[in-house]
Amino acid sequence: MIVPVILSGGSGTRLWPLSRKMHPKQLLPLLNETTLLQDTVNRFKNADEINHAVIICNESYRFMVAEQVRQSEIEGMDIILEPIGRNTAPAIALAAFNAMEDEQDPILLVLPADHDIRDVEGFLDAVEVGQKQSEAGNLVTFGIVPDQPETGYGYIKAGDSIDENCYSVANFVEKPDKATAESYIEQGGYYWNSGMFMFKASVYLEALERLRPDMYETCRTAYAKAERDMDFLRLDEETFANCPSDSIDYAVMEKVDNAVVIPVDIGWSDVGSWTALQNIGDADAMNNMIIGDVEAAASKNCYIRAESKLIVALGVDDLIIVDTDDALLVAHREKVQDIKTVVEKLHEEGRDEVLLHTNVYRPWGRYQGIDSSDRFLAKRITVNPGAVLSLQLHHHRAEHWVVVSGTAKVTKGDEVFILSENESTYIPLGVKHRLENIGKIPLELIEVQTGSYLGEDDIVRFDDLYGREGQK
Repeated sequence: MIVPVILSGGSGTRLWPLSRKMHPKQLLPLLNETTLLQDTVNRFKNADEINHAVIICNESYRFMVAEQVRQSEIEGMDIILEPIGRNTAPAIALAAFNAMEDEQDPILLVLPADHDIRDVEGFLDAVEVGQKQSEAGNLVTFGIVPDQPETGYGYIKAGDSIDENCYSVANFVEKPDKATAESYIEQGGYYWNSGMFMFKASVYLEALERLRPDMYETCRTAYAKAERDMDFLRLDEETFANCPSDSIDYAVMEKVDNAVVIPVDIGWSDVGSWTALQNIGDADAMNNMIIGDVEAAASKNCYIRAESKLIVALGVDDLIIVDTDDALLVAHREKVQDIKTVVEKLHEEGRDEVLLHTNVYRPWGRYQGIDSSDRFLAKRITVNPGAVLSLQLHHHRAEHWVVVSGTAKVTKGDEVFILSENESTYIPLGVKHRLENIGKIPLELIEVQTGSYLGEDDIVRFDDLYGREGQK
């Protein structure tokens, strides 16, 4: 049995302003109508030997992950929540402990959640080769056949041939400079390190226990103390916080003598920058990648994405232009790797634009800030069919609700009543209230908050289906 292990902990800061800390790139529909996470899960929808998967994700966006998994095409999914990121080696150990429950020892297929693979059939063929090597007790990595001297990836140097399209790993190589990368292409036998791996759960844990016993023991204890919470497995935070942080490459793969590499040419991309995203898509006659409401005239080699308004590009070359509700990025193609530095600076300045979009997702739906001032805040709220907000009150604000579409069940103090389209209600300060969508379509309403303090932490919960504290 093969168990995909999907690592969904990255933040994707190089794809800002679309990717945010609380809404990272793997949870965004960057290439089509589904997200990168959903694309990763759906690659196995026709694989008979796969009927279960494990996702490791940050606790902060657990509800978005759960909802996207629910909409995917594979059933049987465990979601393990990391209270704090500790890199890939501990995350994979947690998945291995999970997969070995009920005295099973499946093969783990470790995949980042934010990669694109165009040749899915070719990828699944490589997985069959990896399955054979994993059953033989090897630790498998997949090396991408390079098509250019890329300096943004680490490399794997292949050693002796073991089997058809499978080689021993001679060594792992850090990201090279351009001249070194060019020499790798000329020599041959060097492959990009994809971050995809395959091995038996027991083989990985045995290697980790031998090479990093401190990490092994901390992960084992944190998993043993984990508690089930709805769709999630919540690790013991105090224990896991003491876990060393390291990648699987450094902690295990570079130190074992049974690592093998399977070269693959599968239309792979790590979607690691705006230029990488541009290279994946279909360009127009002027080599522009255009998404959204865009007019590009006398412009070439540009990636232009309009999320909220019309963009007109006239006579520009080699630019990345990305518009969202609250931010606009204009960058030269050769400078996109520096976006991470800019985001770090914005974070130091306390800018909300690096954390959240104006659309904020909750387990019951989402809300979008429309307008605000010192004593009022207007939101557009969408509640999914059947979803229920917590029973709550606020000490500093009152709320006015106007239903735009759908049907709402409202609890206000001792009253319970129904609101339909074009109807409204007023929730006074300090009154317990709750909102529920009892219809078959999304409930849309406009909420206007008024008061002396409008922060999301002004909330007292009395009952919540999702076991949350703090934000509604």
